[in-house]
Amino acid sequence: MTHGQAPIVVALDAPDADTAAGWARAVAPHVSVLKVGLELFCRTGPSVVEAVRGADGLGLFLDLKLHDIPNTVAGAARAVAGLKPTYLTVHASGGADMVRAAVEAAPEVCITAVTVLTSLDEAALAAIGLVGPSRDAVRRLAALSVAAGAGAIVCSPHEVAAVRAEVGPDVVLITPGVRPAGSDTQDQARVATPGQALRDGADLLVIGRPITGAADPAAAAARIAASLA
Repeated sequence: MTHGQAPIVVALDAPDADTAAGWARAVAPHVSVLKVGLELFCRTGPSVVEAVRGADGLGLFLDLKLHDIPNTVAGAARAVAGLKPTYLTVHASGGADMVRAAVEAAPEVCITAVTVLTSLDEAALAAIGLVGPSRDAVRRLAALSVAAGAGAIVCSPHEVAAVRAEVGPDVVLITPGVRPAGSDTQDQARVATPGQALRDGADLLVIGRPITGAADPAAAAARIAASLA
C-alpha cells in the first residue's frame, strides 16, 4: 500500500470505461486499490483494465468471481493473468481443487476466494443449502480456500473477526458491505462501518457507491480515508 493512501478498494461499477477511468483518476490520491467488476469487464472487455490503470501505483482488483470446473477456471485465470491484476476473485464454493487450479494457473496473482456473497441473508443461505449460520459457512469456506493456496479472502464485516481467527495474520481479508455511518445500505444485507471492519481484522475495505455516487468522488474518498487515519 502506498504511504498516505487508505486501505480502501474503490468499486468502479461504471457504465463505461471513460467513466471508470475518470473515477480512478479522482480517487487515486486517497485509496490503494481499484476494483473492476464482472459487469464492467463484460461490457467493455479487458481494455478497461488499462483505462483505469492510468491511476499510477494502485493495485488492481479483478472481481470476476470465477466458478467452474477446475480446468476451465485454470484457463480463465491464465487468460486474465496477463492483465497483471493484484487480486483475482474465484468462488470458494467451487471447492478446493478449483481454487488450487486458479492458484497454479496464475502464480503471480493473489487468488482471492469469495466466501458468501454479502447480498445473502440467513434465509437465502438456508434456501441454497449452506449449512449452519453464515459465520460458520464463511469460516469453513475460508479455511478450505487458504489450504488450497488462496492468498486473500472476501468476507462480510460480520464474519471478518471469525475468519481472521481461522486463517491467521498472513491472509489478506477484503471486506465488502462497508458503509460509512449514515449511508444507504442499498442491496447489501450484512454491513458495517469502515472503522469497525478494520478493528475486526479487515485489511482492505471495498467501497463503491458512497464514493462513486457522490457529487465529488475525490472529496468523498478523501473524507472516508481521513476517517480511517
